[in-house]
Amino acid sequence: MQENDFIKRLENPQDGPQNPLPLFAEWLKTAEKTEINDPNAMCLATIDPDGHPSVRIVLLKDVDERGFVFYTNRESRKGQALSLHPQAALCFHWKTLGRQVRVEGTVMIVDDAESDAYYASRPKGSRLGAWASRQSRPLENRSTLVHRIEELEKQYQGTDNIPRPPHWGGYRLKPDYIEFWHDGTSRLHTRLVYKRGEKGWERSLLYP
Repeated sequence: MQENDFIKRLENPQDGPQNPLPLFAEWLKTAEKTEINDPNAMCLATIDPDGHPSVRIVLLKDVDERGFVFYTNRESRKGQALSLHPQAALCFHWKTLGRQVRVEGTVMIVDDAESDAYYASRPKGSRLGAWASRQSRPLENRSTLVHRIEELEKQYQGTDNIPRPPHWGGYRLKPDYIEFWHDGTSRLHTRLVYKRGEKGWERSLLYP
C-alpha cells in the first residue's frame, strides 16, 4: 500500500493533515519512485491578454511553504500572460498512482538571486538555449535557431561563465487552493480540498 493511501478512504476532511504542503511533498516523493519520466511535470494554465485560457506542461523546480516554483522566458506567451494576469492554476497527474493534485493561486516573480542560482545549476546547453530561443515568437526555419546556438557556442567556448538572460527567470505560485484527488473504485474518487482562510488552511471533501 502506498504511503498516505489513507486519503483514499478519508471519512472526514478533518482527518486529513492540517497543512497540505507536507502532504504534497510526500506524494511527489512517491511519484519520483513510480513515474518513469518527469514526475515533477505539471500543467500550467494562464489567462492570455485577451482573456482566453492557455495551458502547457512545465516542470516544478522547487516547492515549500512559499509556493510552487517554475522557470521560463518571461517574454514568452505565458510570461506575457502572467505579467497582465498574475493568477494561474497547476495540475499534477500521476497515472501509475491514481493521484492528481490541483493548485490555484497568485503568481509572483522569483528574486534575482534565486533565479541566478537555479540558472547556474543548469547544463551549459540549456543555459545557451535560454539565450538562443525567442520563445513563443515565430521561427522562420529550424536553421535559424541552430545558427543562433552555434554563434553562442563560439562566444562562450572554453568557459562556463554564462550570465542569466535578463528575460529569463522564475515564478512562484502562492497557493490559495489545493485539491488532492485519489482514484477510487467505480469512479468513487476521494477529493480533499484545502482553501487558504484568515486562520490558515480550511479542509473539505467534494463529491467525485
